[in-house]
Amino acid sequence: MPSIVPVILSGGSGTRLWPLSREKYPKQLLPLVGEQSMLQASVVRTDGITGLVDPLLVCNEEHRFVVAEQVRLLGKRGRLILEPVGRNTAPALTLAALLAGCEGDDPVLVVMPADHVILDGDAFRDAVAHAAVLAEAGRAVTFGITPDCPETGYGYIRKGSSVAGSANAFELAQFVEKPGRETAQAYLDSGEYLWNSGLFVMKASVWLDALAICRPDILAACRDALEAGAQDGDFVRVDQNLFAACPADSIDYAVMERLTAGIPGLPPCAVIPLAAGWSDVGAWDALWKVLPKSPDGNASRGDVLLEACRDTLAISESRLVACVGVSNLVVVETDDAVLVVHHDATQDVKKVVERLKAAQRSVAQWHRKVYRPWGWYDGVDAGQRFQVKRIWVEPGASLSLQMHHHRAEHWVVVSGTARVTKGDETFLVSENQSTYIPLGVVHRLENPGIVPLEMIEVQSGSYLGEDDIVRFEDSYGRG
Repeated sequence: MPSIVPVILSGGSGTRLWPLSREKYPKQLLPLVGEQSMLQASVVRTDGITGLVDPLLVCNEEHRFVVAEQVRLLGKRGRLILEPVGRNTAPALTLAALLAGCEGDDPVLVVMPADHVILDGDAFRDAVAHAAVLAEAGRAVTFGITPDCPETGYGYIRKGSSVAGSANAFELAQFVEKPGRETAQAYLDSGEYLWNSGLFVMKASVWLDALAICRPDILAACRDALEAGAQDGDFVRVDQNLFAACPADSIDYAVMERLTAGIPGLPPCAVIPLAAGWSDVGAWDALWKVLPKSPDGNASRGDVLLEACRDTLAISESRLVACVGVSNLVVVETDDAVLVVHHDATQDVKKVVERLKAAQRSVAQWHRKVYRPWGWYDGVDAGQRFQVKRIWVEPGASLSLQMHHHRAEHWVVVSGTARVTKGDETFLVSENQSTYIPLGVVHRLENPGIVPLEMIEVQSGSYLGEDDIVRFEDSYGRG
């Protein structure tokens, strides 16, 4: 049997889960269900399956260091294919299939979005093992989620006849767009329909052969971008301009719906029903459904008090949240935003994000705490011509050698030891000591120690934006 390669697609932005999910740190990087992030849960989901090899992860280039670190914390190694721009799931899978197919046998790909929840891992692994047998025979396989309500937020799959010689597998008769309430109820009553999960199992060659027929333009663009790219350790970089020219399309639209209609020379697509506690966690009400709840239907996380509440989700990130006498609400508090939304309106949270983007509000994209490859910083305070940050630098890490045109910086070391480059000088700054970086002076901050470096930075100047950085050297390949 060929090797099995998990392909984890981590390109989503999760705007409906704002304010926890932000464009620069989206939901798949967050621990929304359990202690692991959704991406980490996806990486370990296939553990134990026979023939499993290291995963391929396709992610936004801006997220590369966070994704790599989350995989490292699992004690695993995965290769990251970096997308300079998002082009939807079909090009993302194509890059993974091209890379996997050129490095050995024709592997079976288990394609999983990084932002889904599956509560029953054993049931999922059993379904993958079943699908892998069909995939080895040349089938493209998807999983249809056994519906338990007339959900209008998902697309549907209509089952056809049983696949000969394979129990509990069916020909995929039809993909159906998100239905209205009455139609969804009719689908549920018929027993012929399943929710479209966005999970796929197939050989790399099957995807590439189908794409060559259905969307040769996507295949050509991805092949050119990959061949013109470069590999940097576990990072696989594609050519930015060539990939930006690739048409955007989803796996379903580009290939799977065409397979359902029939493509000469290719077997039809199969669907395996899956009952494994699946959710795409597409909005706050979906997250509430999969979280453990009290007898009153409440779910909470953080410093939360609920009094006489029902069917309420409350999340606190930085302070006490108290809810009294409310029902069917979602209340989410972060250190820079508060969201209150009725269960029936959670799909409309994306409209808030659109308005924030239109107003150029940074809370649409960034958390107050921003992760960097060397550690993180937290924007503690800001005002007219000043900004205060708490900075955390991991042992052995360093910031870029840089300069600012519009701001000066005061650094105060709280714990650990800093090595500071300031112009032609290099010196150490210890706990309770400080230094000053004048405007226009080339500088670098490093942590030469074996414990984290924590410091307070006070910026002052006419412009304090993050784009006022001129980098001369950088250990992480940032321009």
